[in-house]
Parts: sequence; structure tokens; C-alpha cells
Amino acid sequence: MRLPLPTALLAVPLALLPAAVPGHASAGWQPAAARAAAPRTLPAPVRPAPPALPLDGATQPPEYRYTGAGFDACSAPPAEALYVWRSASPYGAVNIYTSGSQRGCQQPRLTPQWVSTVRAMGWKLVPTHVGLQAPCAQRDDKPLRIDPARAEEQGGQEAGEAAQALQELGLGPGSPVYLDIESYPTGDAVCSAAVVDFTVGWTRALWAAGYRSGFYSSMSSGIADIVAAARAGRAPMPDAIWYARWDGRPTTDGQAGLPDDLWAAHRIHQYRGSADETYGGVTLNIDRDQLDGLVAADA
Repeated sequence: MRLPLPTALLAVPLALLPAAVPGHASAGWQPAAARAAAPRTLPAPVRPAPPALPLDGATQPPEYRYTGAGFDACSAPPAEALYVWRSASPYGAVNIYTSGSQRGCQQPRLTPQWVSTVRAMGWKLVPTHVGLQAPCAQRDDKPLRIDPARAEEQGGQEAGEAAQALQELGLGPGSPVYLDIESYPTGDAVCSAAVVDFTVGWTRALWAAGYRSGFYSSMSSGIADIVAAARAGRAPMPDAIWYARWDGRPTTDGQAGLPDDLWAAHRIHQYRGSADETYGGVTLNIDRDQLDGLVAADA
């Protein structure tokens, strides 16, 4: 059964709510169970990269940064929920899974109209791509993995898909998209090198398309390998990082394993995992984040 809308929502101007919202399933309002049981998307064909745009010092698009509390949810929440949460919750930024063959949930609401609507409410967006995973990853729900022999090439191909998705959603040049590499076993040099190579290809292709490169992973695996690569002088490295360390600390500095001189003011910290939170009578299942980093370009 669909939950009744809070009284405050009845006053929302019609222009702020997409026409498709009334027909959405109630799972968006109470996603705790749906998060685990949501149907998986089928692998999508790789799209070619958009035409290259030079990114020298004179033509780089501006950065768009946000500092404050944010959250991520498996599926883009209903616009009604975000309208209520914008004033009732402490959050000002929300992740969206914009592309990738291995996204964990379907995205029936994620359209250019939804993006325009929630941005008009004041939300900052964190685009995320979930594609190939580390060669040594042990995840039945994400079986597609990087080929170490083609890692850099594959990273570039997935960046093309990610950039195309941003364009289709109306997220302009300068927007970052965060490559989601889930936790993987440590100690495998070939696996670590493949993740770094893939990220290099991803970054280079996103820069060529006019977008910025982000990288999400656990502090103990992907972030550790990217930090080591940066220290070794490997380039290009991502513009921003988003690290998972569920320590309950809403801060982006003073992190063991992440030196303060790397990606300063270009960080997101996912500090608490899946939990139900209720504001204004609306419940969503979310991960908590603290941001001092890059978000999608302003409209």
C-alpha cells in the first residue's frame, strides 16, 4: 500500500513534480526490503565515447563542489520523498546510479525530468557508474570483471557509456561521475594493477569528453590501491574519491590510509551503511555520506 503523502507535500507546485510520479510503485517509499530483493539490470551494450573535447588549462570546465551531509540509495528516490526530505532532513546531496551494466537496482524514476525536478528543490547530485569489477572480486551479484590484459581500454569504454548517460540526463560538462569498484581481496598484485589501469583509462576518457573522474571503493582495497598508485606517480588519477569506511564519523579528513595532501576538498566519505531513516513521515533506506567534494554541474 502506498503511504499517504505528508500535508506539506500537497502544496508542492505541479511544475516541481514529474507527471510519472503518481504511478510509481510504493517500493520507493519503503525500500528496506526492496533494496535486497530488487531485480538486477541486464548488461547494457557499451556505447561509444562522445566527441573529444580538449581539456587544457584554458578550456577545463569549472568544478562544482559541495560541503555537507549527503546520502545514497540503491534506486533514485521518488521526487515526493526528496521534496519532504529537503526541508526535514539534514541532507543536501544524493547519489544517483546513472549508468553501468551491474547497477544493483533498476532506476525507473531516473529521467531528465526527475533530475530537473530534484535539482529545482536544491539537491546536489553525485552521479555513479557501476560496471566491471576487480578481477579478483568475489561477488555473485556482480559477475562481470575487468580483463587485466585490456583494463585501460575497458576503462575508457565504460567512461564513454558513463559520459553518454550524463548527457542524456542533462548533467553538463564539469560534472563528475564516480566509478563504483566494490570491495575486493587484497594482496593480489595483478588484480590491484588491473583496477589502477582501468581507472586510468576511465579518467583519461572522461577528461576527453569534458567530464570529471571520480572513484568509489572501500578504504582497504580500491582506495588503498589508488593512493599507492598516486604516490608512485601514476597518471592520470581521478579528480575526486569517494571512500567507504563505516566508522560512524561524518568527516572527510584525518583518515588512516588517506594522506591529507591527496584529494583534499575532493572527497566523499560513506561513513554508515544501510539503515532506515525517517523525516517528515517519509522513510528511505540509505547509506550516510559526508561530502567535501565534487558534485554534478549546476543547471
